[in-house]
Amino acid sequence: MAKILVIDDDIAICKLIETALLRDGHIVITKNFATEVAVKDFKQIDLILLDIMMPQLNGITFCRNYRDMIDCPILFLTAKTMEQDVIEGLSVGGDDYIKKPFNVWELRARVNAHIRREHRDKHQSLILNDCVFDLSEKTVTVKNNLISLTKSEYEICELLARNKGQIFSLENILEKIFGFHSESDISSIRVHIKNIRSKFNAVIDCPIETVWGVGYKWK
Repeated sequence: MAKILVIDDDIAICKLIETALLRDGHIVITKNFATEVAVKDFKQIDLILLDIMMPQLNGITFCRNYRDMIDCPILFLTAKTMEQDVIEGLSVGGDDYIKKPFNVWELRARVNAHIRREHRDKHQSLILNDCVFDLSEKTVTVKNNLISLTKSEYEICELLARNKGQIFSLENILEKIFGFHSESDISSIRVHIKNIRSKFNAVIDCPIETVWGVGYKWK
């Protein structure tokens, strides 16, 4: 069983694919426009079926924008038969393509084959709403924008994000990030939080919330 995301503006096509893949026990999520898809929707997805020709945001652009955040195969659905279109789709990170109109049996076979063959190394990541933490690279991306954090700023964000909803006092944060014997003090944590908020607020409302008289938490 796999979790499959289908993005196609043709409602009938989405229903056809959903019905076909449910027969193989897969979980199917359908979206009719690429603009409806948020970063959090990539979480635990095993394969994406992506239409090329869609209004507002086409499949090629979508793949180009988000391929680095997606750790599963992407199969393009396309009515186009031009070789250049196929090449373009594969060049931006697509793994395969299926031409419309397609045979349902072929669709099921291709999808299952890709799922069986999938051995792509998964990025160690943490996804919270629009924020994507790459835990191996120690980076945070928000709405496809890399937030330029210092090492200490990143560690504070990761600590709070991993414990979403839990309140940490300034002393807690200082101890966990810098250790007992650090020369830093709680005033440095306040400065780090201020800088973090400034950087996040340039893109979204900063997810770090002040709990007055207690400390900070990730919303």
